Amino acid sequence: MMADKTEYHIDITEHSTDAIELLAQVSSLSKQVLKDAMQKGAIWHSHGKQTNRIRRAKKPLQAGDKLHLYYNQYILDEQVTPAELLFDEAEYSIWYKPYGMRCQGSKWSDHTTINRYAELNMQPQRNAFIIHRLDRAATGLLVLGHSKKATAAIAKLFETRELEKYYQVIVEGEFPSNPVTINTPVDNKPALSHATLLTYNSELNQSKVQVKIDTGRKHQIRIHMASLGHPVVGDRLHGNGDEHSPDLALTSCFFRFVCPISNTLKTFELPEHYRPAFITH
Repeated sequence: MMADKTEYHIDITEHSTDAIELLAQVSSLSKQVLKDAMQKGAIWHSHGKQTNRIRRAKKPLQAGDKLHLYYNQYILDEQVTPAELLFDEAEYSIWYKPYGMRCQGSKWSDHTTINRYAELNMQPQRNAFIIHRLDRAATGLLVLGHSKKATAAIAKLFETRELEKYYQVIVEGEFPSNPVTINTPVDNKPALSHATLLTYNSELNQSKVQVKIDTGRKHQIRIHMASLGHPVVGDRLHGNGDEHSPDLALTSCFFRFVCPISNTLKTFELPEHYRPAFITH
């Protein structure tokens, strides 16, 4: 059963260097529980107009500061499959994001996000910044930035559509043999996708389809496939999936762009074993 979400907010009235002690007094939670919550991104520090997560229990606190604890043991207990570093380009890297790993944390935690995983596991250690996103239920290639310069430059490639990318999905039914262009608006915004049949499995009545998107709307591929009557297998939101369905069969498989750091053409492809496959029963 999900634990109740509880928030604690403490006004700092005098200089202190023990956030854990202060939070333990207010929350009645053990120091070990609080240290775990701190490492998982559930404790925040306000100083002036800035509010940020804190990871160090002995961070100096000044009078006028505030401590915030967003505690939910259910969320803190969440575990995800580890991501895999595929290509390390120093100022940015390309990862395999598994099912369930997030691209964005919440005030309750960030320990299940891919950028936090990268910060804790890369050698040498670096900051990791989200450049683009994959749905929690989607898998595949994801680019992280490790400098503000690289992050901004690659983000611009996404925005200006100077980065070629495609996905593979498994959809229900027999997809048309000729390429299909879909321009159904998503959230009342223009959206353009191009889909090509790769193979059809008659036994399962499912098709593997390659999709190239010119825009990056939220759930664009899932919405566009459903609009054709070929929802993505495992899609519980826009398709016919339910709690008994397999994971969402939508995977980011390919990136090609001119690297803004080296000015050379880069191509990154997802290994075959990570690509979506037909699931026979």
